[in-house]
Amino acid sequence: MEKLKGNKGEWSELYVLLKIIADQCLYAGDSELNKMENLIFPIIKILRDETSGKFQFSYDGDLVIIQKDKEIFRLPIKRFEEQSKILLTKLQEKTTTTFYIEELENFIHSFGSNSIKAKSSIKSDIKIIIHDPITGFNPELGFSIKSQLGSPSTLLNAGKTTNFIYEVKNFHPDDKTLNYINSINSKTKIKDRLKNIYLQGGKLEYICTENKVFNNNLTLIDSCLPLIVAELLKISYSSSLSNISQLITELEKKNPANFDVTSYHPFYAYKIKKFLMDVALGMMPGSVWTGELDATGGYLIVKGNGDVLCYHIYNKNKFEDYLFYNTRLETASSTRHDFGKLYYGEDKRLFFKLNLQIRFL
Repeated sequence: MEKLKGNKGEWSELYVLLKIIADQCLYAGDSELNKMENLIFPIIKILRDETSGKFQFSYDGDLVIIQKDKEIFRLPIKRFEEQSKILLTKLQEKTTTTFYIEELENFIHSFGSNSIKAKSSIKSDIKIIIHDPITGFNPELGFSIKSQLGSPSTLLNAGKTTNFIYEVKNFHPDDKTLNYINSINSKTKIKDRLKNIYLQGGKLEYICTENKVFNNNLTLIDSCLPLIVAELLKISYSSSLSNISQLITELEKKNPANFDVTSYHPFYAYKIKKFLMDVALGMMPGSVWTGELDATGGYLIVKGNGDVLCYHIYNKNKFEDYLFYNTRLETASSTRHDFGKLYYGEDKRLFFKLNLQIRFL
């Protein structure tokens, strides 16, 4: 049988499974990734689909009862605790892209598992039936797993679909100037090109997104959202700021949508939180978004110290705050996604594109 290899993100899926089985509960997290000791959800059952079959993990005293299709295995909870600690140590040590851990492979084979991660065709990495002590209900919640043990993952991937088009006003460059600006090739070339445009009196005025479906998705979430995201991008590409929460603070000062802020309504933060939440729950720029949530309603975050925190639509405000305070804008490949250059449209108007990509901190 081929050895089970994976990267840190893939091994983190197995770590989460072992860790939460050992903990027997989920800990909710706050906006700063702290464990909320007063918000704990006891686990009744864990469901995981692998290519080799469907698994259910439940408890009987100090034993974990594992059902794989019609097979049943019984293992002490203590074994899961021991193996989760071994795996965490390996994850904190390993620097190679993909790696093999023999002891962990032998352990998961002992209950019929042949995979370190869930079936890729399944939207949720893992499903958990919890007990909610407040309502008394036992909901089944779906989660995607995000790990801080490896490189930060993206929330929204860049593409030509995430380009925003701006008309360049008050700037009429000759061919030499236009070619000079477009040829700037520094590490921060998009910012430096924009800086040159601004220094010569140019201004960027938002026109539209390059992709109509993405524009309509944004408009569905909030009619002001296309403009708000476009203005966020302008601030990010024109400054050293990248964290969403910091960018919103700057945007509130500018108030490009001319909201009535006399009563201090948090218009921009509220709308961006809705946007981030919908992205987290399945909104894709190039696909029509109806607002219907898929089976994955939240994230399980693996912290660097091994703690696993849960954020779910079930606790909407905490989930929104986590996304708001733990994401940033970043610059993707301008060559691949075709943005960051001055160009003339058919009507001889001058345009410039900026691109949206969102990554976790």
